[in-house]
Amino acid sequence: MWRMRRRTRTICLSLASITVFLHLLLALASLSVNRAPCDPPPPPETLSPRDEARTRRRHTPAGIIGPVGPPAEAARGDSSGVDANAEAKGRARTAPASISGAEPLESALSKLEALFDHPLYNMPSPPVPEEDWLLKVRPKIKAAELSSQIWVSASQEGYEDVQWNSSSSSHPPWLRFHLGVSRWQLYPHRDPNMEALTQQLATSRIVSAVQKSGGTQLKLVMSFPNYGQAMFKPMKQERDDETNYNLYYFSDFERHNAEIAAFHLDRILGYRRVPPVVGRLVDVVKEIKDITTDRKLAQTFFTSPVGSVCFYGQCSYYCSTEHAVCGRPRALEASLAVMLPDLSLATRRSWRSPWRRSYSRSKLAKWETQSDYCSSVKKTSPYNKGTRLVDFIDMVILDFLMSNMDRHHYETFEKFGNNTFMLHLDNGRGFGRHSKDEPSILAPLEQCCRIRHSTWLRLRLLSLPQYRLSDAMRASLSRDPLGGGGAAPLLSERHLAALDRRLETVLEAVSRCQRRQSEDGGDEVIFDDTAYLKDMVAPAG
Repeated sequence: MWRMRRRTRTICLSLASITVFLHLLLALASLSVNRAPCDPPPPPETLSPRDEARTRRRHTPAGIIGPVGPPAEAARGDSSGVDANAEAKGRARTAPASISGAEPLESALSKLEALFDHPLYNMPSPPVPEEDWLLKVRPKIKAAELSSQIWVSASQEGYEDVQWNSSSSSHPPWLRFHLGVSRWQLYPHRDPNMEALTQQLATSRIVSAVQKSGGTQLKLVMSFPNYGQAMFKPMKQERDDETNYNLYYFSDFERHNAEIAAFHLDRILGYRRVPPVVGRLVDVVKEIKDITTDRKLAQTFFTSPVGSVCFYGQCSYYCSTEHAVCGRPRALEASLAVMLPDLSLATRRSWRSPWRRSYSRSKLAKWETQSDYCSSVKKTSPYNKGTRLVDFIDMVILDFLMSNMDRHHYETFEKFGNNTFMLHLDNGRGFGRHSKDEPSILAPLEQCCRIRHSTWLRLRLLSLPQYRLSDAMRASLSRDPLGGGGAAPLLSERHLAALDRRLETVLEAVSRCQRRQSEDGGDEVIFDDTAYLKDMVAPAG
């Protein structure tokens, strides 16, 4: 018994010792863990550009700033969202100073203002002759005709009950824009009406939405209470989605942000031949479905499996349920371009581009196989006299900078005959690729070796560090309602960098032409339209 008690006591002591030892080990382990550095926090979740667009800051041309959030019903999956324009209201948020190492926005805005203050953009010009205005207001109205000369709204629901007379102060912004179109430009450089016009496009209530006939892709005509109208092109893919290399140029979707960026680029180049365009967030239900009188369009609305409201309309190629346009769940990004004067007032003529592509997957166009193709074009009307050829080269440079291969036709106002500017319309297939340039777009410049002097001077100016094209575009696009805040820019930094790269390619092409023409004794490369501005810009580089 005594031996058993002794053995039991030994076992108990041993177990107690082991227990104490284990507790000490656990305490040491805990101390070592507490001394170890903390794990870094997980990286923030990466959002797609469209998801970012729902939370980015939004501002109108007049400077209204606020965050854009998803509709309140998004969390519930309810399709009855709130008005997309009301989502833009809220407290202001400070934008980052730079994007991906880009120049701060304040500096870029200063460059843009300095650029537009440059003499090249403010060249003195004589008064516009009466016959060079596209539209006119009758100066004298007989008393008997007075009632028929006042614009009075019909009893259409949603339109304003307003009266317009011959005084420009009574005209809405879109009418002032129409009356400001002249033989050589759509609007003047310092147009006092531009802010009011873009404000209307961005914020005015939409009272009607019908599908625009023609074309291969969906587009709508939006009407406002003051009878103004705009061309609506919806967002069909993410802003930063690059075109698949295996797609042909005629197979890509049109991009709403390309329409917006083309207007800003055209203005920075000093052309002013693209109608004003702004970005806008619309409510698919309240601003399209509920107000449309287009029965065919109304029949194409449906709700997707995730509760988004979608529609697809009717058109040649991309109007089907597989290519439907969908809100998130109702908010939809789009571009709105001010409509040109009605064809009954200002007829336009459509011209087939001499450098039109074959639109065949196997056949090449003549200009792609004939090195002297331009010589025959120069002998053909309207390219054999006047400024039509250098006007065409202007459009070619615009297309090359934004990589638009889809310029098969262009238009002019018939009233001015052949002696007028070319309209730069339908730019939705631009800015599809930033990683690849398309040299074939520059074929007219390379083959004809002709460029307007004022265009050449402005291109050289935009290649200088103090006026760099990418900085001017970044600043200009930041003023668009969809481009503010920096969270989801309308053009990525890669697209902006591509603009600078392509600009250098254009300048090099002109230099090669000058060397070739001097050696061969050919025609002058520079079409001298600004003889008194030769020394205005220092050589680039």
